[in-house]
Amino acid sequence: MKDEEIIGLYWDRNQKAIPATDAKYGKLLNQIAYRILYNSQDAEECVNDTYLNTWNCIPPQKPTYFQAFLGAITRNLSIDRYKEQHAKKRIPSELTLLLSELEEVLPAQSDVHREIEEKEIAAHISTFLRNLDLEKRMIFIRRYWYCEEIKQIAEEFGYSESKIKTSLFRIRAKLKAYLEKEGVWI
Repeated sequence: MKDEEIIGLYWDRNQKAIPATDAKYGKLLNQIAYRILYNSQDAEECVNDTYLNTWNCIPPQKPTYFQAFLGAITRNLSIDRYKEQHAKKRIPSELTLLLSELEEVLPAQSDVHREIEEKEIAAHISTFLRNLDLEKRMIFIRRYWYCEEIKQIAEEFGYSESKIKTSLFRIRAKLKAYLEKEGVWI
């Protein structure tokens, strides 16, 4: 079923929308949640919450890129659940590693105008990523959006883990320089 048809089901409040979404995107959404949480049950709950949030958002929203819309909801729910579960624990995990890698690039979140700044920063990051060659962009997105492990990325691109780490380091450095040039205080 095409995305437009699935969105139409949500728009019409047809309960077939959720099974159609699950059939098309369930596996991807589970992978996103699992890579953040490393717990199958928690990942499944986040995916179910994604379907509920999607049901509540459509209408009035009509997403242009349905897969990205669903992925963002799942990712945000998973990160929120991760933070909730690890609020008092300081156990290193793949997510804490990812966040620490990006810490030196992204500004702190203590400003009053944070939401506006976040949208501006997101626009700058999108522009930066669009200007990268496709391979580097995919490596960056797979690491920092889909939370894939370096080993998995290296295997799929046919590179060594050290080459992927070096590439990510250089991309982060370029991103930091680009954001500073654009006036984003880091």
